[in-house]
Amino acid sequence: MNRTHARRAAAAVTTTLVLTALSACGAADTSSSSSSDSVTIAVPSWVGAEANAAVAKYVMEKELDVKVKTTQLDESVAIDGLNSGKVDAVLEDWGGAPKKIEQYVEQKKTVVAGGDLGVVGHIGWFVPKYLVDEHPDITDWKNLNKYKDLFKTAESGDKGQLLEGSPSYTTNDDAIIKNLKLDFKTVYAGSEAAQITQMKENYAAKKPFIGYWWTPQWLNAQMELVEVKLPEYEEGCDADPEKVACGYANTPLQKYFNADFAKDGGDAATFLKNFKWTADQQNEVAAMIADEKMSADRAAEKWVEANPDVVKAWLP
Repeated sequence: MNRTHARRAAAAVTTTLVLTALSACGAADTSSSSSSDSVTIAVPSWVGAEANAAVAKYVMEKELDVKVKTTQLDESVAIDGLNSGKVDAVLEDWGGAPKKIEQYVEQKKTVVAGGDLGVVGHIGWFVPKYLVDEHPDITDWKNLNKYKDLFKTAESGDKGQLLEGSPSYTTNDDAIIKNLKLDFKTVYAGSEAAQITQMKENYAAKKPFIGYWWTPQWLNAQMELVEVKLPEYEEGCDADPEKVACGYANTPLQKYFNADFAKDGGDAATFLKNFKWTADQQNEVAAMIADEKMSADRAAEKWVEANPDVVKAWLP
């Protein structure tokens, strides 16, 4: 759950390089790249995940004398990295690659579960509150076609636009639109940052918009958004990607580690197993990075200095 065009290009280059490295080492290579004094954390391309990694990196380098490398990777590629040993830890997995998790955790045992991050994620379709005030029934998916003209853009043509973020993010939206017979089209901003820019512009002008969005997200403290009620999620309703006609689950976000790192990573592995915080805490750091334009390292330092008791509980 996968920002400016420059970041998008950089992420693409990083992903290509890592994919090449993963291919070179081969799927059977499960040797860990880490020792107790060196850790590689994969960071999916949204700022909440960046906040996790920044705080973990700052604490490990300052308190444990562990060198930390962060690398931006899509969810699925990051799981491959855990399997190969080129990545030691993923701190926020939204369940976007269940088949790979089953293969590597249950079958190959090259990846191990690292426990809850402490944050529950939820994806949905959201509209601004001012639009709901004007059209109260717009929050029921059955009424969306009635309002499609409000959401038309040059990119969506004669259909309503459903604004998406990065094409790398886990989404069932095309299937939902098709199977619910909605006259809408997914249009990708390209990144989280680009989507936020569009949302902010529309919100400031009080223009109608509807988009794939999620919680937790720091922007939700600045915008009053209302979720559109899709058909209720039930276990297995999203099992076949082509037949999805339901909303999204509430997902306790998970950590995963390379199995060798989990076993032999010493204090670094223990710390990351202990690392757990709330959505509000994550949003504090994410807002500093994305909204206040603070560097990730500085945001982490500021938050850690203000929350010593939380950090102490994570330390080995």
